[in-house]
Amino acid sequence: MNEVIPRICIDGKNVDYTSGTYVNSGGFTSATLQFELPLIKDGYRKLWNKEVTFFLNNFDSTPMFRGYIKRVQEDFNKMTVYAQDIIGYMVKGGNPEKAKIALTKEDNIDGLTVGNAIRKAISKAQLSTKIGTAMIGDTTPSFSSSRPPLRGTLGIKDIIKNLISRAVDNSATIPKPNIIRVVDDGNISQLVIELESDLDTSTIKHVFTEYGNIIDLKIIKRKVPTIVIVNGLGNVKGTFVHEGAMEAFDRNYLEVTNEELKSPAECKDFAQKLFRANLETQYEYSIKSPQGAYLNENDIIRVETDDPVFTGNYRVRGKKVAFTTGGFSVGLNINKKPPTLAEYIGQQDN
Repeated sequence: MNEVIPRICIDGKNVDYTSGTYVNSGGFTSATLQFELPLIKDGYRKLWNKEVTFFLNNFDSTPMFRGYIKRVQEDFNKMTVYAQDIIGYMVKGGNPEKAKIALTKEDNIDGLTVGNAIRKAISKAQLSTKIGTAMIGDTTPSFSSSRPPLRGTLGIKDIIKNLISRAVDNSATIPKPNIIRVVDDGNISQLVIELESDLDTSTIKHVFTEYGNIIDLKIIKRKVPTIVIVNGLGNVKGTFVHEGAMEAFDRNYLEVTNEELKSPAECKDFAQKLFRANLETQYEYSIKSPQGAYLNENDIIRVETDDPVFTGNYRVRGKKVAFTTGGFSVGLNINKKPPTLAEYIGQQDN
């Protein structure tokens, strides 16, 4: 473990933890922080929904994690605390309790860009004090939230995922989707929209080598979408189903939007290309290393090994940091997912 001193605060006050784990799986799922405290008779009561900040190093000014306590478990001589970030705050531990707003013909988020529509939805849900939108920016290219308009009582997270999934940048040879992730400005967690990074042209943030800073490298098999739905311009749609792959990989759904496509045939052709690309890149890799704790989702790293199968540029998908009062260890999930691929619409909320 590295010689640093991680720090945890509850409502701005340092607490004497013994160990903990930070996990961020990426893909607009909630980051979590789990840590253990000594069991104190009169302390740490009524912790539910208290703000928690985790600093990887005692001298860091910006926390790696900012979230809210969701549950506490007391054992014989210790207390385990579970917290989630603002994405988890939108869900609040279960569908019946997740933050929702009602969108009607008279009261809606129509006619706004994606960034402004998300900002208005968060304000309507009374979440502006928890979720910052000052840095949110907008999609590339920019488009109206009225295409098509959203109606009904919808979860805030569902609204955000719906709007972001529509945005695809077709200005380059390979189309690139937009993503949304959480950053911390030192005072509040902010949502930020950005294009998915390009494996070949984006700046490499860190280099991992087989004999230098890689402790372990493992293969993780990803789901392969066997039913791919592509939404084109207007109400145009196309679906590609691979029945043979369904027998091997089960029914896994993928839905994307590409408004450059103007016929069902074009949509179906694009869908089968997405299937082929997913089939070829069905593996993610997990790196264990003493370095890379400050890397974020969408950063590009390079892995250099004697095996050409592993050597190359990768996109950071998520990370796990296990820590004690004296240091930490890092695990990274990375992949070579082509920029044309979107996340699974059936992915469970965290």
